[in-house]
Amino acid sequence: MRYQPLAHLVFLSLLAACVSILSCAAAPEAHQFTHADATPMPASPAKTTPPTVAATQLKDVGFLEQYAATRGFTHGTPKNISITPDGSAVLFLRSGPRSFVQDLFEVDTATGKERVLLTAEKLLSGTEEKLTAEELARRERMRLASRGIASYILSKDGNRVLVPLSGRLFLMQRTDGVVVELTSNAGYPIDPQFSPDGNKVACVRDGDLYVMNAVNGQEKRLTSKSAPTITNGLAEFVAQEEMDRFHGFWWSPDSDFIAYETADTAGMETFHIADAVSPDKEAQTWPYPRPGKKNASVRLFVMPERGGNSVEISWDHAKYEYLAKVTWSKNAPLCALVMTRDQTEQALLEVDPATGTTHALLTERDAAWVNLTPSNPRWLKDGKSFLWMSESAGSWQLSLRGRDGVQKHLLTDTAMGLEGVAHIDAAAESAYILASADPTQTQVYRVSLDPAKGNSAAITTTAGRHGMVVADDANTFVRFSALLTGESTWTISGRSGVAELPIVSTRETPPWIPRLELATVGPKEFHAAIIRPRDFDAKKKYPVIVNVYGGPHSKTVNATPQSYYLQQWIADQGFIIASIDGRGTPGRGRHWERAIKNELIAPALADQVEGIQALCAKYPEMDAAHIGMYGWSFGGYFSAMAAMQRPDVYKAGCAGAPVCDWLDYDTCYTERYLGVPALNKDG
Repeated sequence: MRYQPLAHLVFLSLLAACVSILSCAAAPEAHQFTHADATPMPASPAKTTPPTVAATQLKDVGFLEQYAATRGFTHGTPKNISITPDGSAVLFLRSGPRSFVQDLFEVDTATGKERVLLTAEKLLSGTEEKLTAEELARRERMRLASRGIASYILSKDGNRVLVPLSGRLFLMQRTDGVVVELTSNAGYPIDPQFSPDGNKVACVRDGDLYVMNAVNGQEKRLTSKSAPTITNGLAEFVAQEEMDRFHGFWWSPDSDFIAYETADTAGMETFHIADAVSPDKEAQTWPYPRPGKKNASVRLFVMPERGGNSVEISWDHAKYEYLAKVTWSKNAPLCALVMTRDQTEQALLEVDPATGTTHALLTERDAAWVNLTPSNPRWLKDGKSFLWMSESAGSWQLSLRGRDGVQKHLLTDTAMGLEGVAHIDAAAESAYILASADPTQTQVYRVSLDPAKGNSAAITTTAGRHGMVVADDANTFVRFSALLTGESTWTISGRSGVAELPIVSTRETPPWIPRLELATVGPKEFHAAIIRPRDFDAKKKYPVIVNVYGGPHSKTVNATPQSYYLQQWIADQGFIIASIDGRGTPGRGRHWERAIKNELIAPALADQVEGIQALCAKYPEMDAAHIGMYGWSFGGYFSAMAAMQRPDVYKAGCAGAPVCDWLDYDTCYTERYLGVPALNKDG
């Protein structure tokens, strides 16, 4: 959902009510004990606070306004980082420390000099940015809260930049800085994309696909929808919301053809969404797929860029209802990843774009569900092989597969904690991956595409979460790190002896670093995060507030203090904050995550209870008689259920943006975990 400081402050006020309940219920008692069994991780901030910290600082409610205005101190950090193919420049978006408005910047990798490439104010000549309801909804599904230049597209040769802004398209030549607007008499452009040769731009306008010449601006319409319920070239709702697929069309490598989806929402239920802030406005209406109800009907076609007849791509639509991903890479075949509606089977199809026929390169099945990953498939530049991630052995592993889909090499083991593929360096016969055996961390590794050659190595080792963006030639990298020490960095480096260069962050400096301690407790070895007050007194007992998510695809325990600013402020009011990642959360193997199949709350809530009781037993300063819980989204649902189902453990709960009824959530997410309502009424 869209992030709004006002909404966040409202949630904080509700959370304050939860805090107040626990405060009144629990007067900290004086107890003397030792911490013989407490084992904080190295480099964690000390648990006791120097006496110089004043009580007024700890209670300062102005922090909440600061936290909301800076969006948790993330405004001003570099985002959407990309590197030109030759590695000569790094582009990124950045806002001011208290602003949602982003500008486009460039750093010269030879000199480290930074310059502003484009600003929304300059492009719009000071006029106000305007967005349609469709684009606002798309940004919400992409979790984009920023304004100004919210996104940009760099051409494959790195010479041109495309910026969609306020219903308009702007094209800039990086060589001379000249900016032109690509005008149209049709509707608002959605999902603009350069052709691989950089000479054309395709986009969706009013539900149809258009192509524009990037040199002279001439535009032509490629499709004509046959009914109001049909869109061409636009990813349907569940693809955007639940599959991380935001494209509905794909260029061929030679820029001569476009594959595009057609989605038909006929027969779907219609949801009416009112604006609670402006009740006088007419409600928006959207086709929406509730569990057990009709999805959009999706088909895939290929047509020439110059226009003409489309070829429909054929597969068993009755079996494979979801189009999860499409790839069309240089030298590689057009591929479609399709999935059954119950999400227990997916197939990677090779497509003949001339005839529309398909055949499966591989098929994966899982009795519970098959997880999608953006890394599948990743074709090598020669098109003779591709990388594939699979959980079939119990945890994610990476393999190199031939052109026919047959496995050639297994590149990682199940203990590595694989998360994704960052880049393939074909020249060095290696790939950069994100992985960590410790699920609270993410490290960058280089792995050999041929294990017999043994050129694998750890690129990062410092405790925290790391990521990497790599140039096409693999000679220039941008590493970004959020460390256990509380430091965040964005660094440009390269292979050829290039000096490391920082990318500047202009974020507001937080008033303090959260005092994070990581622990492992209980027979299941739950990972937990603990935040104590900065004026912590080891002689006292403190009521406990659990910050929870507790659901699929997200963890709350991270080896990065940056994740816990709000929790630290709450702790400073006289609490201990704890977070626990139990079953249902990712990073600990297939069986751990799939324990919630058909029942989203019972196993996960049992783990939260077991985990918090183990923490209270290990740390006597935690008052087991006074525990509350709060969370957002799935964590909001979890908090409400915990307070209702286990009032013996949780004395208060605060639910932010909760799912209130799974019958009103969407098909793809809900059915993945709970199946269809008719077959799992209890769940």
